[in-house]
Amino acid sequence: MIRTAALDALPVREAVPALVSALDGHGTAVLCAPPGTGKTTLVPLVLAGLVGGGPRRRVVVAEPRRIAARAAARRMAWLLGEQVGAAVGFTVRGERVAGPDTVVEVVTTGVLLQRLQRDQELTGVDVVILDECHERHLDADTVAAFLLDVRETLRPELRLVAASATTDSAGWARVLDRGVLGGAPVVEAAGVSYPVETVWAPPARPVRPPHGMRVDPAQLAHVASVVRRALGERDGDVLCFLPGVGEIARVAGQLGAVDAEVLQIHGRAPAAVQDAVLSVARHRRVILSTAVAESSLTVPGVRVVVDSGLAREPRVDHARGLGALATVRASRAAGRQRAGRAGREAPGTVYRCWAEAEDGRLAAFPSPEIRIADLAQFALQAACWGDPDATGLALLDPPPAGAMAAAREVLVAVGAVSPAGAVTARGQRMARLGLHPRLARALLDGSAAIGARRAAEVVALIGEEPPREYGDDLAGAWRRARAGGDAYAARWRTETRRLERAAGTTAGTAFSAPPAREERGPGRSPGSGAAPDDGAAGLIAALAFPERVAKAKGDGAFLMANGTAAELGDGSHLRSAPWLAVAVADRPPHSASARVRLGAVLDEDTARDAAAHLLTDGEEVHWEDGDLVARAAHRLGAIELAVRPLRTPDPTLVRAALLDGLRTEGLGLLRWSPDALTLRARLGFLHRTLGGAWPDVADDRALLERADDWLEPELSRARRRADLGRIDAAQALNRLLPWATGEAVRLDELAPERLEVPSGSRIRLDYSAEHGQPVLAVKLQELFGLAETPRVAGVPVLVHLLSPAGRPAAVTADLASFWQGGYRAVRAELRGRYPKHPWPEDPATAAPTRHTNARLRR
Repeated sequence: MIRTAALDALPVREAVPALVSALDGHGTAVLCAPPGTGKTTLVPLVLAGLVGGGPRRRVVVAEPRRIAARAAARRMAWLLGEQVGAAVGFTVRGERVAGPDTVVEVVTTGVLLQRLQRDQELTGVDVVILDECHERHLDADTVAAFLLDVRETLRPELRLVAASATTDSAGWARVLDRGVLGGAPVVEAAGVSYPVETVWAPPARPVRPPHGMRVDPAQLAHVASVVRRALGERDGDVLCFLPGVGEIARVAGQLGAVDAEVLQIHGRAPAAVQDAVLSVARHRRVILSTAVAESSLTVPGVRVVVDSGLAREPRVDHARGLGALATVRASRAAGRQRAGRAGREAPGTVYRCWAEAEDGRLAAFPSPEIRIADLAQFALQAACWGDPDATGLALLDPPPAGAMAAAREVLVAVGAVSPAGAVTARGQRMARLGLHPRLARALLDGSAAIGARRAAEVVALIGEEPPREYGDDLAGAWRRARAGGDAYAARWRTETRRLERAAGTTAGTAFSAPPAREERGPGRSPGSGAAPDDGAAGLIAALAFPERVAKAKGDGAFLMANGTAAELGDGSHLRSAPWLAVAVADRPPHSASARVRLGAVLDEDTARDAAAHLLTDGEEVHWEDGDLVARAAHRLGAIELAVRPLRTPDPTLVRAALLDGLRTEGLGLLRWSPDALTLRARLGFLHRTLGGAWPDVADDRALLERADDWLEPELSRARRRADLGRIDAAQALNRLLPWATGEAVRLDELAPERLEVPSGSRIRLDYSAEHGQPVLAVKLQELFGLAETPRVAGVPVLVHLLSPAGRPAAVTADLASFWQGGYRAVRAELRGRYPKHPWPEDPATAAPTRHTNARLRR
C-alpha cells in the first residue's frame, strides 16, 4: 500500500507541477531542492507515473555513490509499500536488484556510463535524473555530456533532469540547453530546515596539515575528544565527518568507552551496517561517516554534527600512475552541507574542529574532478564515444589540455587508442571492464598468461589497495586475502568474481601477453594458471605499471624504469629481489626516493616483456663528471641492461653534449687570456651603453644560445673537455662584433683598451664592473691640467686617483669639482707623505708629471 501521508509530507511536492511542465515543454530541467525535500524519492515516482496519476514512463536515477543508490531505491520502495526489485530497483557495480516490472531504476553514474557505451540510444528509458550533480564527479559530468549528445542526435524525446541540493543552476541550465534556447528551465523547491548552532572547537595545539592520504594522529585524537564533548553537552545522535575509511577506524578505536553505539558508514561498509545507520534506532548512536552522508542520505536521529574539516579529493597520483585520493581541507560549501545534517529533523549543533578565523580562508567550493583528476578513463570513454579530444561534448568545464595529453600517452601505451586517438577494438573491450586502462591492460594480458581467475584476483588487489597490515609483498597480500575473513577480503572476492566474468566476456587478441618464463615447466601453457603466486603477482603488476619495473641497486634500493629511485622498508623480505614490480609507492616529503608500499618479485625476462615499449638501443653521448662520455646502451627506460664504450660517436650528439658541459660548468672551460677577458668586458660595456648591434656577452646563457655564431668551427671539431680548453675565447668573441654594419671597426674608438692621459701615459681602462662606468686608475699628478673628466662612448669614466706609490687617494667622476674642492684635503695629506713630489695649489693649470721634483729640475 502506498504511504500517501509520507509522500504528501515531502516539501518538493509543491515544485513537482512546475518540473513536469518544464519537461513537457522543454525536455530538460534543473531541479534545485535542499536536502530532505524528497527530490531523490518523490520526483522519480511522479515522473514514472507510479504516484500522481501521470503516464507510465521508465525512469533511471543516477547517483554518485553505491550506498546512495541502494538507500534511494529502498526508500522509494517503502513509500510504495513494496520490496526493492518490484516497481523500484537498483543496480550498482557487482549487484543488481531489479525485475521485469521495474519502472524506476537507481544506478550509479558509472553503471549508467557503461550502459550508454553499450546502447547509445538508452533504449526503453524515458527520463534520466542526474542526482547530486553539484558534487561534480567526473562520471556524472561525462554521463550528462553523453546524454545531451543522445538528445541532440538520436533521441530528442529523452527527458533529462539535473537535480541537486545546491548547484550552479545557471551553468547547468546553459549546458542542458546547449545554448539553443537561452537555458533550460530552473525549478526550485523550498526546504524545511531547523536552526543549527555553530561551536568552534579547534585543537589546543597546532597539528600538521594533511599530506597525500596522511592525517596527523593528533588531529584524529582531537576529533575523538570533540565527539566525547558533544555527547556530554548535547542530546541526540552524533554524526561525525571524517575523510576516509582509515580515519574512521582510528577514531572508532578511540571511542570504545563512550556510552553510545559507534557505527561506521562509508562506500565499502556492509549492507547490514548501511541499513542500521539509515534506520531509526532505540539507543543513542555515534555515526562516523565519510562524505557519503553529506547530501545523498538522510540519517534519522542526528542532532549533532562533528566536522573534522577534512575531505578527500581526486588527484593524479604520479607515483602509482593512477587516479588517487588526497586529503584536503573541506570547502565552505561542504561545511554548510555537513552542518545542515544536524537540522534536518529538529534544531541542532555543529562542532567544527577548526578556528573561526580559518573558515574564511577555505575554498568556496570543491574543485570539479575534471580539473584535477587522472583523465585516462575519461579519455577512453570519450574515444569510445567517438570524440577523442572531448571537444564536442557539452561539459561545464573543459578537460585540461595537459591532463588529456598525459591520458592519451597512457592509452596509446596500453593499446587502447591509436596514436591519432581513435579507439581500437582492444580499447572498446577495456572500456567495458569498468577499470582504469592500466588495470584493464593487466587483466586482459594477464588472463592470457596466467588465467582469468588469477589475473582478476591480483588486479582486484591493486585496484583497491589492501590494508597496511597485509604487508608490502603483493603475493603475500594475495595469499592473505584468499585466506582472510575480514571486510576487505569479502569485498576483494566480490570484485574478483566481477572481473573474472568481465575478462571472459571481453576475450580477444591480447595486445601483449608476456609469459612467465622462469616459472613455466614442461607442458605449461600461458593460460594454464600454473605459475606460482610470486611470479604471477609480479607479472600483473608489471603489466599495469611497466614504467615502474625496478632493478635492484643493493641494500633495499631500486631504480625504476621511469628513472625514480625506490626503497623498501628495513623489514621487507623483498629487499633481496633482483627485480621488482612496484604496484603502490609514495614519496615522503623532502625525500629523493619513492617508498614501496606494495610490490612483487620479478625476473628480467618478464620485465622486458611487460615493458617492451620502453626497450631502447642507442648512442648515449652526454657530459658526466666533468667530461664527455660516449657509449652504446641497451636500456629498459632508465635502467641500463647493457653498455659498451662508443669509439666514433655521432658528431651532432658530441656537440650537444659539449654544449651541456659548457652550460653545466660555465664558459671557463674555454681558454680565457687577459686579452679575451678585456675584450668581453669592453663588449659588455658597449652592449649596456649603446645596445643595437653590440652583442650581449656578459651572460653565459646568452652566449651559449649563439654558439653557432662564435664557437664554430672549433666546437664541432672538439671531442672532449681538453679540446674546449684549446679554444681561444678572444678569437671566438671577435666573430660576434658587428662586422656587417661596419660598427666593428669603431671598437677602439668607442671602447678603447687604453686611454692617453695628460702626462702622455697610456693607461688601461677597466670595464669589468657589471653595471658601472669604465674605471681609469691613474696617479693623480698625471692628470694635472685636465679640466674635464674623460668620456668613453659618451660615458664619463670613474677616475681612481692614486698616490705616487700607486695607493688609492680619491675617486671621482667629476674632475673639475674635485680640483676645486676635494683636492685641497688630498694635497695636504699627500704633501706630508710624499714631499719629494710636486703638489701645486692650482692643479687645473699645472703641468702633468710622473716624476719627482728633483727629476723635474734636471
